[in-house]
Amino acid sequence: MTLFDAVLLSYDEPMADALHSRLQRTLGGSVKRLHGVHGMRRAYRLCAEVVDREQFLLADGDFAIAADFDVTAVEPLHEGVSMRVWRAINPVNGLAYGYGGLKLIRRSALREMGEAVDVLAALPGRIEFAQQTAGITRFNQSPFHAWKAGFRECAMLARGSEYDMADDDSRQRVAAWANSRNGEFAPYAAAGAREGIAFAMEFARASGQFDHLNDPAWLRSRFTAAHGDQAVGG
Repeated sequence: MTLFDAVLLSYDEPMADALHSRLQRTLGGSVKRLHGVHGMRRAYRLCAEVVDREQFLLADGDFAIAADFDVTAVEPLHEGVSMRVWRAINPVNGLAYGYGGLKLIRRSALREMGEAVDVLAALPGRIEFAQQTAGITRFNQSPFHAWKAGFRECAMLARGSEYDMADDDSRQRVAAWANSRNGEFAPYAAAGAREGIAFAMEFARASGQFDHLNDPAWLRSRFTAAHGDQAVGG
C-alpha cells in the first residue's frame, strides 16, 4: 500500500479506463480519477483539490505503469523540491525521458503554479528527474493522439525547453521524434513532430501562439486540416 495518494488525469485518451485499472493494481490501492477537464492548467490545479495529502503521485491518462514498479521504495520529496519525474519509454521512437512519465508532486506547488506552455515547468521550487523508468507513455492510441504528442513536444523543444534541457539533448530528441517509425501510428507522430518544428520556427517570437498547444479544439482542427478526418478516439 502506497504512502501517497495517486491521481490519473485523463481527457480523451481511449485507453484511460484500462490504464487507470492497471495503475490501481500496481500501486495496490485506490487511484483517484480526474477526467475531461478543459484547460490543462486548470486540470492540474484541480488535481491538488482531490487529494488528501501534500505529496501525491500523478499519472497522465495515457501512462502505462510498469508492472514491477515498486511504489514502496518511493522516497518523499525533499524540502525545496516541487516535483520528481520518472522516465517513460516512448513507443514510437525508443526514447526514455520525462515525457509522459510518472510524477510525485506537491499539491501546494500546483496551487502556486505560474505561467508556462509546458504547464508543470512553472512550478515553484526545484524539479528532480529520476533515472528510473516507471512505464510506457501510450500516447499513440489513434492517429490524432500520436500526431498531437509529436506536434506539442517538438514545438516546445524546438522553441527552447522550459526545463533547462541542454540544446544538444533537445535537438537529439526532436530528431528522434521526427524519425519515429516504430509502434502504432508512428507516421502520425513523425508528421506531428515535423509540423511542430515548423510551427515553432514560424511563431518563435509570438508567445501567444504557443498557448494553442494546450487547446484541444485548436489541435484537433489543425490535425484534421492537414491529415483529414482521421479517427481521434481510437
